Amino acid sequence: MSGFVEKPEPLQVPGLVHLHTGKVRDLYQNEAGDLVMVASDRISAYDWVLPTEIPDKGRVLTQLSLWWFEHLTHLAPNHVLSTELPAGAPADWAGRTLICKQLRMLPVECVARGYLAGSGLKEYEESRTVCGLALPEGLADGSELPAPIFTPATKAAVGEHDENVPYEEVARQVGADTAAQLRQKTLAVYGEARDIARDRGIILADTKFEFGFDGEVLTLADEVLTPDSSRFWPAESWQPGHPQPSFDKQFVRDWLTSPAAGWDRHGQQPPPPLPPETVEATRAKYVEAYERLTGARWS
Repeated sequence: MSGFVEKPEPLQVPGLVHLHTGKVRDLYQNEAGDLVMVASDRISAYDWVLPTEIPDKGRVLTQLSLWWFEHLTHLAPNHVLSTELPAGAPADWAGRTLICKQLRMLPVECVARGYLAGSGLKEYEESRTVCGLALPEGLADGSELPAPIFTPATKAAVGEHDENVPYEEVARQVGADTAAQLRQKTLAVYGEARDIARDRGIILADTKFEFGFDGEVLTLADEVLTPDSSRFWPAESWQPGHPQPSFDKQFVRDWLTSPAAGWDRHGQQPPPPLPPETVEATRAKYVEAYERLTGARWS
């Protein structure tokens, strides 16, 4: 059992049609047919969207995505048309709303990995492969890979896991030419972002992108290179052989699996509300990631 602990009712905004409520984002369509994407302060963990929000999270995700879109446009166009607040929208949508092109989205999570962690580590320990790609012996939790790899996954519904799939399955689903484009773009964008982050004292261990077609042009969509879609590690403390500290929801995961939470992540009960100190620590990590990467003060 998983999903929303308390699924929010979509806001009714004149001139906008509600399309979808996701883990973090609410999607609408305006009268021009453009997509209106609103990032909420919701947070998910262990396939649950939790009942407690993280203040400023939606704005951090949106502003950081915009910063990355600007820095990566020479490698991949993106779907952003405007950051202007739609007429009649609530004031608190400001800073977390994007007006975007409607793309023909591809059903693939395009994952790039430069370091061994997460599900990649688990597979490596079993078979010395990640998504079927052979890796050398001797790697450990947090090790840098010999070269970045493309490890695609299927897109899952709210409350379900994305599943890693072989490259050949992506080619079967979207065609060989499109699969090749996805792999090339994913690794190119990851490589550029990894170098930018490294210059700012952050290791970009892995990340996932979503792409769609704007006509015939492969285009970056959704969010990019945020703490929700990426593993960011502080470079100064990186040391392979154990889990790394990270700029994401690790405080949330740690609390949920602690005795203090009293929650069985493998059971049938939804997770409890987060305590204030866990909320504040998580918010601080999102803000720190933004400030380190952009060099700008969060306000």
